[in-house]
Amino acid sequence: MTTITLAAMTAIAASLICTAAAAADLPHAWPESVGVDSRPLVQLSEWIRRRDLDVRSLVVVKDGKVVFERYSKGLTRDYNYELYSITKNVTSLCAGALVDEGRSRFDEKIAPVLVKARPDLKDAFADKQGIELRHVLSMSTGLVYNFQPTDDPIYYGAPDRLKLAATTAPKRPPGQEFEYTDINPILASATLGADAGMPLQNYAEQKLFKPMGMSHYAWERADDKGLVSSGWGLRLRAIDMAKLGMLVLSGGRWDGQQLVSQATMRTLTAPTSAPWYGMYWWLNDIVPTEPEVHAMGFKGQFIVALPERNAVVVMTSMLPIEGGLRESQNVLAIRKMVKEFVLPALDNKAGARLTRASEKAMTKELALAAQHAGKPGAPADPTDTPRL
Repeated sequence: MTTITLAAMTAIAASLICTAAAAADLPHAWPESVGVDSRPLVQLSEWIRRRDLDVRSLVVVKDGKVVFERYSKGLTRDYNYELYSITKNVTSLCAGALVDEGRSRFDEKIAPVLVKARPDLKDAFADKQGIELRHVLSMSTGLVYNFQPTDDPIYYGAPDRLKLAATTAPKRPPGQEFEYTDINPILASATLGADAGMPLQNYAEQKLFKPMGMSHYAWERADDKGLVSSGWGLRLRAIDMAKLGMLVLSGGRWDGQQLVSQATMRTLTAPTSAPWYGMYWWLNDIVPTEPEVHAMGFKGQFIVALPERNAVVVMTSMLPIEGGLRESQNVLAIRKMVKEFVLPALDNKAGARLTRASEKAMTKELALAAQHAGKPGAPADPTDTPRL
């Protein structure tokens, strides 16, 4: 059994790895060296190319080691991606850390916090006195917002998103029903930023990004007041997305530091307003047959954590959005990928061992993947362009 070195991986596909950032990143291993069968992973990459899918990055981590790292044409490890709703999951971790520090509470009422920060919105929050932070994080505030079909100001050009969110009306009492709406992460960003005493993106950098050795990150698309949404706008590298999955697996611990307590991590990833939803974390909706926690972003961004296997799967992509929230084409795609390729690789029922042939097969396929761009399956915004 041999562990792949950075130099060897670079030689495999020089365009895939940026050596400048490697020192702070995760170690690599050939799949078979940690009991993973590389053949289904190679087949997965081939399947992506045959279907001409725009899968920009695909990373599999087992036992803390990267066993598969695939990038499409022109991309390397250090490109970051617009994560859309995976931004919510970083927000969830920040909320957990603030609760551990005593600066936030899951049962704190958000209206007094926000009115203190924005006295001009006192009247707008008068009908929202019962909403607690846990309702905001579990998509159960009961607020309704009439989204415009295209170019809704909540996403594009709103000078004051919090004011926009404050004008929404309650449809039902908080805590009664799950309803996925991007009003909630605006309230989360403003509340948690007020609790932290700094913009949420600054707290995330101090509490998560820097301690976890992340790089090339950015939290963009703030409004004219400087407020970022906690529902979109975060850009991370795929390898740093994998670190977030590993943080879930470890119960909030990273490199000897307890960034979020185990008890709080259990709260964040336990069912709340729906059996398949925690506090911005999705539960057993990709793999229903065993414990599974995942983060999901628009157009096909995923972090899938598999606790029983100590494994993480990450994908960034531009896949079709048709089909609804939990049954969109990109969700169906990741379900298929994990079920039919990744799980068999992790199971390794054939007891595959590291051989020169398996090294050669993966080397060849990663090189082919590095020359394949894929056809975008969803309309692209400027923010969808990978960036260094």
